[in-house]
Amino acid sequence: MIMAVVARRLLGLRIGKVRALLTGCVGLLVAGVVGTPMGPAASRTPLVTVQLGAALIAAMIFLALSEAVVPSGSVRGMIRWPGAVRRRLARSRRYTQLSRIAVRHGLRRFLTGRPRRAGRSPQDQAELARSLRLALEEAGATFVKLGQVLSSRYDLLPDVFVDELSSLQHEVSPEPWPDIERVLAEDLGASPAEVFAEFDPEPLAAGSMAQVHRARLRDGQAVAVKVQRPGARQIVERDLDILFRISDMLERHTGWGRTVGSRELAQGFADSLHEELDFRTEARNTMAVAANAAPSEDVGPAGGDGDGTTGSPEGRSPGTTPRVRFPRVHRELCGERVLVVEWLDGVTLNRADAVIDARGLDRGELARDLLGCLLGQIMSEGVFHADPHPGNVLVLEDGRLGLVDFGSVGRIDQMLRSSLRNLLLAIDRSDPPAMSDALLELVERPEEIDEERFKRALGRFTARHLTSGTPPSREMFTDLFLIVAQYGLTMPPEVAAAFRALTTLEGSLNRLVPGFDIVEEARSFASSELTRRLSPRHLGRSLTDEAAAVLPMLLRLPRRAERVSSALEHGRLSINVRLLADERDRRFIRSIVRDVLLAFIGGLTGVLGMLLLAAEGGPRISGSLRLFEVFGYNMLLVSSVLMLRVLFTITKPER
Repeated sequence: MIMAVVARRLLGLRIGKVRALLTGCVGLLVAGVVGTPMGPAASRTPLVTVQLGAALIAAMIFLALSEAVVPSGSVRGMIRWPGAVRRRLARSRRYTQLSRIAVRHGLRRFLTGRPRRAGRSPQDQAELARSLRLALEEAGATFVKLGQVLSSRYDLLPDVFVDELSSLQHEVSPEPWPDIERVLAEDLGASPAEVFAEFDPEPLAAGSMAQVHRARLRDGQAVAVKVQRPGARQIVERDLDILFRISDMLERHTGWGRTVGSRELAQGFADSLHEELDFRTEARNTMAVAANAAPSEDVGPAGGDGDGTTGSPEGRSPGTTPRVRFPRVHRELCGERVLVVEWLDGVTLNRADAVIDARGLDRGELARDLLGCLLGQIMSEGVFHADPHPGNVLVLEDGRLGLVDFGSVGRIDQMLRSSLRNLLLAIDRSDPPAMSDALLELVERPEEIDEERFKRALGRFTARHLTSGTPPSREMFTDLFLIVAQYGLTMPPEVAAAFRALTTLEGSLNRLVPGFDIVEEARSFASSELTRRLSPRHLGRSLTDEAAAVLPMLLRLPRRAERVSSALEHGRLSINVRLLADERDRRFIRSIVRDVLLAFIGGLTGVLGMLLLAAEGGPRISGSLRLFEVFGYNMLLVSSVLMLRVLFTITKPER
């Protein structure tokens, strides 16, 4: 064990008891092999250091090789090996199932790994889009959600694919009623007949994760009951495991995977799915959005109304519109797999054309109301609906709009909101330097970036998209994000969620007004937001807040100015600059100096040892053993230990 501890410390490793025992056994074995030719007298002569040195080198070599072949922690993983095998078999079965689904729907040619030219005719693209939709729908909840995310990526997919994948929102086959009834009874603690006065077993809508039923409470209130599909969580976890492995492979082996951060994107998708699987999170999201969008007098303590329901019926805060309603949440009936909210009587936007025309509603006004509501949530409140697709927008009986399904909600802090406003204002003014400053505040930037080239690229972008007479388009933001990726900038997940929500909203707005100019309306919103913030009331409140933050510093300023002037008067004013103040820099310098010194000392010791072995004469210890030979052999052993430590340090992977 002493041999193992010394070898471990020399290599700078942390090992377990099993590896330490094996290391000690290897050292003792080598010591015995080396000591056998020396005979029993070797243990009583200076050659014992040679014997122990050889054993130590063998122990170090064993540790280095074993660490390379079986890294630390792998032995503990072998204990969980049976479970890992079961998971691998389940994953393999899922791979096989997904492959069969793809082949059954005519997607086999895309599984070969070799690029092929697909049919370019509209009929071929429409057929391929339909096959993809059917395959995703059959693959299950995770891939249906993936299709929903792809349906908002106008920058990646042709319109025919976007339109086809958008139908995944409400065209999933419903679960049988007995399975849904069992989930309700488990989460509510009683059968639906005991909790509700009426409950319609036929779902009104079936989504990838859940389905919605209409019911009536004992007090007569009409409610919508959202019930999670049985087994949805297990399926999602299994499919996310596959998705993470694919994203890891893309990030390791492809340049674009590293550029877009495929692992981080997969993690964001997984976090969103986990939130959607817990309906208690959706209840809190609904209450948060409604509370932020509601006037203070409409909301009771903690956002509640005092009767077990929460949420304001309509958004009225500055930057939003009073024509958008949110459902109230019945908290006492909500659980992990069941959500009960107020019933909003209306028609989903993707089926509301006849209703809008029959009532003579102003489509443009509705579109501006909806856009203003979401922009107000993003820019002013910081909590926003992250999935406003047409199936989540209702045209209500009173002519207003309603937002439902808050399973996916984004949150953005005040600093990012300010940067987003600055970006929109810079786009409105066609100001490349201001756009550069706003983007650099908005994104996660690398350590080095050529800001002058970045500004010139934004100048070319401005000349192409923001000149007079050029109508804004969604391709403008696509080109802007390409510039961001080109210079190694990374969009924070919160900002990416906001832009994804706006992209999804564009599909809903086009349902109301085909060709609705979301970019121009967003620019107008930014201008009106700036005007509102410069109003006397808002400006006074902002100045008060800033003064409260700056006042402590102003109170300390006279004392500090007096100390500086006094030091300057007496010639004691000095400036201290600390080199290598960062611990990472000091650690890096120490590691380089240590390795260089060890290599130098090891090489010098080895040369001296060889010179001593080659030297003639010297005092004899025994008949054939000279003192110079003992020193030479031991110095060679020390040199080997030091050089082995240096080689292992510079070649081992960073943990």
